[in-house]
Amino acid sequence: MEIFAVIMAGGVGSRFWPRSKEKKPKQLIKIFGENTMIQDTVKRLDGLVDNKNIFVITNKIQKPTVIEQLPQLPKENIIDEPFGKNTAACIGLASILIKKKNPEAVIITLPSDHLIKDDELFRDCLKNACDFANSSHGLLTIGIKPTRPETGYGYIQFDENEVSNNIYKVLTFAEKPNLTTAINFIEAGDFLWNSGIFIWRVDAILNAIRKFLPDLYDGLNYLENKIDTNDFEKELINVYGQLKSISIDYGVMEKADNVYLTKAEFYWNDVGSWEAVYEIANKNDDGNAIVGDVYTEHTFNSYIFSQNKFVATIGVEDLIVINTDDALLICRRDKAQEVRQIVEYLKMNKRTNLL
Repeated sequence: MEIFAVIMAGGVGSRFWPRSKEKKPKQLIKIFGENTMIQDTVKRLDGLVDNKNIFVITNKIQKPTVIEQLPQLPKENIIDEPFGKNTAACIGLASILIKKKNPEAVIITLPSDHLIKDDELFRDCLKNACDFANSSHGLLTIGIKPTRPETGYGYIQFDENEVSNNIYKVLTFAEKPNLTTAINFIEAGDFLWNSGIFIWRVDAILNAIRKFLPDLYDGLNYLENKIDTNDFEKELINVYGQLKSISIDYGVMEKADNVYLTKAEFYWNDVGSWEAVYEIANKNDDGNAIVGDVYTEHTFNSYIFSQNKFVATIGVEDLIVINTDDALLICRRDKAQEVRQIVEYLKMNKRTNLL
């Protein structure tokens, strides 16, 4: 069994403005520790996936920085999509490139910007899932035990009878619920958060795409014959221009009947906003998480980041303060999800220098 990994890294991280920009979004900046999030994503695959078998799917703007941050990967494994067409196209493209190398490969597909602790438990979980995917030709995802009635995540309902060691049959996928539904899911006990991490054989996912997304399959089939030719890049643009934007969850996983999950025993957080960063970060006795040259007085339960300037706060609480060279964000922690609206405003007003 040869294992490959596909890291999806094309997002713009609009909820992490002003630190996250188009050229250097969330996955390419240092939020925790000395590594960027994509560097940590690659690092935690050490010992499970060879560097030569790790592919990164990104875009033209971000590709040079990805290459710079991941010098251990072959440059040809850093693939830029001509347009963002959601995860089904991204996964399909990576799959035909991997199929060319090994038509029986097992692929781990994962986002580039999640925080995962307990790397050894993570690798053990993936190895077990890879073994099952290889023998069963099933489509697997990793489920996360809910710690609260979260309305920002999708949920997966599973049959509580084990099919194999820590492998369970998936019954249904549920979209992001309202609070009442999320509470009901947690009380039911047979729902997990959808991590967005997938494990499957390359032939299994391509067969599923052929069955449920035939237009995408036809485009991929056409592209497969152009790999390693001078026409590939031009034909990739043509094919992508005709594709619908659809997620692998909605396009395949919710429809297929050979879907399984494995339960995570490691710490996972998708770090979806500055509020999530505050929750994870180390805090002082006043409940403040501080990065940079910052003075606080009567300031409580806030996340304050300053890149190159001195920042002082007095008499405030529950704030996010992000101070960069060209912009300053101040918002209440409970409004952190709305930061993306600033990005929309800047786009509408053509303030590209701030994007």
